[in-house]
Amino acid sequence: MPLDHYVTLGRSGLRVSPFALGAMTFGEDPGGAGCSVEEAEKILASYLDLGGNFIDTANFYTNGHSEKILGDFFAAQPGSRGHVVLASKFFANMFPGDPNGGGAGRSSIVTQLDETLRRLRTDYLDLYWLHNWDRNTPIEETMRTLDDLVRAGKIRYIGFSNTPAWVTAQAQTMAVLRGWTPLVALQVEYSLLARTVEGELAPFALDQGLALVPWSPLKNGFLSGKYRRGAEVADSARTAFVGSPSEGDYVVIDAVAAIADELGAGSAAVALAWLRAREGEIVPIVGARRVEQLRANLAGLDVTLSPDQIQRLDKVSAPTLNYPAPMHGTQRAMLQFAGTTVDGEPSTVYPPLLAGVVRY
Repeated sequence: MPLDHYVTLGRSGLRVSPFALGAMTFGEDPGGAGCSVEEAEKILASYLDLGGNFIDTANFYTNGHSEKILGDFFAAQPGSRGHVVLASKFFANMFPGDPNGGGAGRSSIVTQLDETLRRLRTDYLDLYWLHNWDRNTPIEETMRTLDDLVRAGKIRYIGFSNTPAWVTAQAQTMAVLRGWTPLVALQVEYSLLARTVEGELAPFALDQGLALVPWSPLKNGFLSGKYRRGAEVADSARTAFVGSPSEGDYVVIDAVAAIADELGAGSAAVALAWLRAREGEIVPIVGARRVEQLRANLAGLDVTLSPDQIQRLDKVSAPTLNYPAPMHGTQRAMLQFAGTTVDGEPSTVYPPLLAGVVRY
């Protein structure tokens, strides 16, 4: 499945590549986790040459440098901007000391968008994400502001990231009932080493027809193949920030490596193929600091896991979900009363609760 076999992003008419290119690493920063402008442009050109069209960034990535690199790149190629799906995010305060410099209030959203459009050298965004929940701003203010910006032509679609399920559900319901622009996608942490999204947000997205756009699909590089038991990581500028895998992480890492050996593929490709095999529309964000890393990630489009391999990975990475998810199953609710089974699956919860209950 090449990058130019596009998928529809959620319940929208927006067609995107099956893997998005994450630009968080574009631009050098003091921590050394980013890459030079020249390398960023090589990565971007390689992705576009292969048919990729979905690029994701944020206003605060490398302190705004990521957006500027993208803006300069497309400005140097007249006409190219209109052929890509460009997404950015708002929330982070780029002006320390200014209480309205970030967040999700009307004034701050408008200001942040204007700054983002200036750096990207464009007059609209295809997709604008709320980067995090602003608990100090009423969600109706955020949603109404985003709807106004869609109607003004400054953004085309909207999505949420890192926001609680109950807030996301409230926002989506409000938008639908009031005729405002609804969400089309959720950007979430999701990988074989981070599956708690399956408790609330993933079932919600499936129910509402929203795409899931996983960030860190390789869990800080832990699933890339360069982490092995007893071996030092030779090339990971982010190790100082993310630490090292735990013993529990290595159990999953070992399982991924074993299946990669069976298929003659890389661990990164296997981990990404597992994500693509999940229920619903899943469009992982792949990042890279070098072109070689990008190619290793894109190999995930060429890997198809067998049902047995998927089951093995599911089992070894099974998450512990918060209440009430354990009472309802991972992806759909189960219910059994007095021996009656719904959805074809028995429940282990209700019979004990009903034992000895007097019915009227």
